[in-house]
This record gives sequence, C-alpha cells and structure tokens, in this order.
Amino acid sequence: MTVPAAETTHELLVTVGVDTHLDSHVAVAVVNLVRRLGEVHIPTTETGYAELLRWATKLGRLEAVGVEGAGSFGEGLACFLKAKGVEVLEVGRPKRRDQHRCGKSDPIDAELAARAVLAGTAIGQAKGSEGTVEMIRVLRAARRSAVKARAHAAKQLKAILITAPENLRRELRGLSTIKLVRKTVRFRPGERLDDVEAATKFALRSIARRYLELSKEIAELDEQLERLVTETAPALVAVSGVGIDTAATLLVAAGQNPRRLKSEAAFAHLCGVAPIPASSGKVVRRRLNRQGNRDANRALHVVATERMSREERTRAYVARRTEEGNSKREIIRCLKRYIARELYKALVSSMPADAAFSVP
Repeated sequence: MTVPAAETTHELLVTVGVDTHLDSHVAVAVVNLVRRLGEVHIPTTETGYAELLRWATKLGRLEAVGVEGAGSFGEGLACFLKAKGVEVLEVGRPKRRDQHRCGKSDPIDAELAARAVLAGTAIGQAKGSEGTVEMIRVLRAARRSAVKARAHAAKQLKAILITAPENLRRELRGLSTIKLVRKTVRFRPGERLDDVEAATKFALRSIARRYLELSKEIAELDEQLERLVTETAPALVAVSGVGIDTAATLLVAAGQNPRRLKSEAAFAHLCGVAPIPASSGKVVRRRLNRQGNRDANRALHVVATERMSREERTRAYVARRTEEGNSKREIIRCLKRYIARELYKALVSSMPADAAFSVP
C-alpha cells in the first residue's frame, strides 16, 4: 500500500478507480484529474473491500468509485460499496490508444478508471445485482446451459443412429426427436454387452435418459422463472408480445435498478436499438447501432416479430412503412426502437424505487 504525503487532508475530494480480477483488485486514488494519491492491492473478500474503503476515506472525502468489470469480477466490491452508501460507477475497458500512450498494468488501468469517472466518460451507475433480478439471472443461466445440453443430446442420439446396425435403423427411422427418445429409453440391452447392437442400444438409452432428465430440469427452472418474473414485473409481462423469457431477458439487462438508466433513450442504447449519428459536413445520416446488450436486442426482435404477426396496430404500421418504400428489416429496426420506449416505462413502473439506486 502506498501512503500519501503528510499534507493530504480530509478536505480532498477523492475518486478511486479499481481494476478487478478473480482473486485480487488494484485500486488507485486520484484527485482533480491531476494528482495520484496512492494505490492499494486487496483480496476479493469482504475484509479486502472494507480495507479499500478505510484506505480511501483516510485520504479525504470519497466522491465516487469507478469499477472496471462491475458486473463480473467487481460485482462483490460494487455491492459492498453501494451498501455503504458509496456511489459506484461502471467503467469500460481502457481504449487501445490510451494503452499505447501510457502502457498496460493493473495500477495504470485502475488510474484510468478513476480518471474516466472524473472526466464524465464512465458508462454509468453499476447495475444492481441484488434481489429478484439476480435470482432470475442465475436461473436463466442454468436454463440456457440445460437447453444447450439437451439439444446436444438430441443431435448425438441421431448421429449414433446413422451408423447403427440395420435392424435398429429400420426400427427407428423417421421418428421425431421426442418419439425417438421415448422409444430408445425403453431399450433393454442387458447387463452384458456381447455385440454392436447391444452396445448401441445401451448408448441410445443412456442419451435418451439424459435428454429426459434435462427436460425435467428445464421444466423446473421454467416454473421458478415464471413465478419470479410475474411477481417482479407484472406490468412488463402484461405488455403485448412480451413472454416470460423476453421479460426475464430485459429485467436482467436493466438490473435491479432500471432507474439508473436516466431515460428511455438510454435503455434503447443499452439494447442496441438506438440509431447512432454518423454525420459529417453537409451529410446528415444515422447508422445502425451494433453495440449494446445483444440478448436484450434479441428479446426486442422477438416482440417486434410477434406483434407483426398478431397485432392490428403493428400490421397497419408495417403496411404504411412498406408503401413508403422501407424494407422489412428497416421496419423491424424502427419497431424495436418504439417497443424499447414502451417497455422502459413498464420496467420502471414495475420495479420499486430504491433510494440506494436513485440517479444522482
């Protein structure tokens, strides 16, 4: 730990930047974009977080902490500091041009994080990871992996069938996935495998059992997700075209504190559906935003396509824009922007206001 000079007083307005890692964090304190006060290395434990807070408050009045990776390695630190009433801002990774100019190390990255907070270029308030939204996030992660594993099991089942003995291929040919699973799970190859056909039946039965077990796991996760999402954001689920999975995706993207997004335009940028100005000189135009949360972007795309097929108001809009010469892809882009505006209001109205997460 670097101790500041004796002239440091508690009148200083201190900003701290943190470069986060799995087992340890590096923090650097700066003041007024000019002077670096010191640095500290802490373990990723509650004791380490408390040590960082004590160190920063001894330097002066702690204004804010910029955390790189506040939603991953720095999540524990961000939660601890917010619980102590400290303003925590999420900071993006340093740009390459900055790394070329001043090098690359953990203290350098931490100092750049602090200077990003002072310069006003931080991403914004760190996303809240407490409460029901965090519960939804971890359940969705488990469900996503289970769905992928089940799809892989189905592919493997059909791949083994391609090279199976002729008797098995003839018996199982043309069956849908679920019928194939139900038939192969009833195979009785015996305890001793004496030929290829018996071994193939044993393998097919093993994969079919795995498929059914994963289906049961997915159903249990769906039940929990439906209950949590419905209780957390009833206004969001009530919006036309929004299902449980879509609502869960948007809740996770916005976090427990959607009011950290200061407007519906900020939410649209988060979802990657806000056109980006790309004008120069007399040329005034906008380009497609390919950044943002792609999972949330996919959720808005699902809502848009659902409304295009079922909602009369949306069908009329599509017909009018088609007559104006817009392509289907362009129309969907416009729809996603309008839908983001509507869903942001539903998100904010669903989540209770929390003073700890209010926008400063």
